[in-house]
Amino acid sequence: MNAVTSTPKPLFSYRKYWAERFGTAPFLPMSRAEMDELGWDACDVILVTGDAYVDHPSFGMAIIGRLLEAQGFRVGLIAQPDWQSPEAFAALGRPTLYFGVTGGNMDSMVNRYTADKRLRHNDSYTPGGEGGKRPDRSVIVYAQRCREAFKDVPIVLGGIESSLRRIAHYDYWSDKVRRSILVDAKADILLYGNAERAVVEVTHRLAKGAKPADLDDVRGVALLKPAVPEGWTALHADDLDASDEGARAAGPMTVIRLPSFEQVEGDKESYARASRVLHRESNPGNARPLVQKHGDRELWVTPPPIPLTTPEMDGVYELPYARAPHPSYGEAKIPAWDMIRFSVTIMRGCFGGCSFCSITEHEGRIIQNRSQESVLQEIGQIRDKTKGFTGIISDIGGPTANMYRIACKDTKTESLCRKPSCVYPEICPNLNTSHDSLIQLYRKAREVPGIKKIMVASGVRYDLAVKSPAYIKELVTHHVGGYLKIAPEHTEAGPLSKMMKPGIGAYDRFKQLFDQAAKEANKEYFLIPYFIAAHPGTTDEDMMNLALWLKRHKYRADQVQTFLPSPMALATAMYHSGSNPLRPIRRGVSESVDAIKGLRQRRLHKAFLRYHDAENWPILREALKRMGRADLIGPGKHQLIPTWQPAGTGGTGGEGSRQGRKHKTQRFLTKGIPAPRR
Repeated sequence: MNAVTSTPKPLFSYRKYWAERFGTAPFLPMSRAEMDELGWDACDVILVTGDAYVDHPSFGMAIIGRLLEAQGFRVGLIAQPDWQSPEAFAALGRPTLYFGVTGGNMDSMVNRYTADKRLRHNDSYTPGGEGGKRPDRSVIVYAQRCREAFKDVPIVLGGIESSLRRIAHYDYWSDKVRRSILVDAKADILLYGNAERAVVEVTHRLAKGAKPADLDDVRGVALLKPAVPEGWTALHADDLDASDEGARAAGPMTVIRLPSFEQVEGDKESYARASRVLHRESNPGNARPLVQKHGDRELWVTPPPIPLTTPEMDGVYELPYARAPHPSYGEAKIPAWDMIRFSVTIMRGCFGGCSFCSITEHEGRIIQNRSQESVLQEIGQIRDKTKGFTGIISDIGGPTANMYRIACKDTKTESLCRKPSCVYPEICPNLNTSHDSLIQLYRKAREVPGIKKIMVASGVRYDLAVKSPAYIKELVTHHVGGYLKIAPEHTEAGPLSKMMKPGIGAYDRFKQLFDQAAKEANKEYFLIPYFIAAHPGTTDEDMMNLALWLKRHKYRADQVQTFLPSPMALATAMYHSGSNPLRPIRRGVSESVDAIKGLRQRRLHKAFLRYHDAENWPILREALKRMGRADLIGPGKHQLIPTWQPAGTGGTGGEGSRQGRKHKTQRFLTKGIPAPRR
């Protein structure tokens, strides 16, 4: 085999497959009857997903399906099948090329369970919001059923569930290290990240007779091999921090050997080292292939895909989507669709690198942008074609609201960089932080005929925004509706350093500019700050200080988020291993991190965020006394909780007549679909 190429073939330059003659389907078929109407005797590719089928570019399977259709392939779709038997997986017949399997827009375990491992009773990606329409570990179950339906048809894994589980990973729900999902699913190949480039190349090559095992030179894939091919030099992960100069000097036929599954399963420090190396090998400009032994086989992971160019991004988002749920759902409401049907994605990726977040790990840190013309065209389509549109675009953004066209000033510097974040601990001097292109886009979008309001609902990266007071003024004057959500996540330096988030001073500066702009616009607007409880590296004192900050600023959180260790995240490695992979991992001298694992301590940290809830007062009194801070119990403004307990609440009861006492505070509520944090 050869080294992977750094010069990708343009996405829409492939010679189209012979089935192009069938044209464009109004919806990708979900039944044999629909296939018959299209004149198909078979599907070339059948996509299986844990989400309802909404033909819109906010849904991964719609993008992949329409992209393959544009390449000339016949694509069918099986959405939320009954997984108890293979019958539903044979409904469209045998695909001529492969089954493509995904859990959906979210990891199925994150979708089904809360941070406290409680079963969610609703699913925003299901008609009627009904829960229970997908199995745990959907990708594994779906792949097994596909194999039972047609045992010799190749199975290609993709989507965020596969992407974040592509190597051996800690699984929070079983509290153990699991093998690569490729191994457990017994699939043929895995595509990770935003996989447009990989899926197009893989599909064309399979159509020409290639086997999945032949595709080890495609970027953004993982597959299993009996051994490392001849001609490759394996550099052990143990050597990277000790001799990084030597690592950089290694030739093009160098593969990085991660600690094996058996090692990371049995040794937490090895797990932390594997996590650190994986994240350091995430820049498409300098990443090398990774190999990780699973038993007697080698898991081979090629470097990340080259980001899409602006014309390619435009092409993907301008495919002939129906921009509606499949007609088979009738009038049933799909909450995720209701939330995004009037929104526009303008970019992908995030260079924030927050340790608890999956955006950078999945989409990459290099921002991929659409052109202004393409965005304005989509706004016009929403106006003209989307049922129920009232003239308000609900969001114009992406993983973050304000990274559009922000990038490294020098492409050579960018290609050599191994930093996990462009904005932590400080904004990199090589980062161009201009918001001018975004301001211009906002202004042009507001001028589209029939548009009354353009909202910004994506999370604003406030440490970037303060570099452009003009952007904050534009945002507040025209694109905020009552409140704006941002995510400082904490106030204390300890947990913020483990999250890779800026200090609270950046939030204070943003709030100052936000309030000033609101006053000048004669508006009464509020910031909605989000915080995480029980993140690794957070002490009880940190949470106490955060609670005091909340009270001092008159914030009351109606709902709070407890840290959920998602697969592959750096913070998850901290949680599992007790070591900090943001720093070199060396036997016996790695920096330790306290993980908040006990249910009682996790509840305490959550209680501090809801210090105003009388149900939490007993546990907070007990904790404050234990911490030597009983001075914070009492009626004073500087104190956190009272000495009395309202009747009918947790604890021993007390002066129930005082339970009506109110504080003039600002309340904030976290609503909507569970999503990666920013």
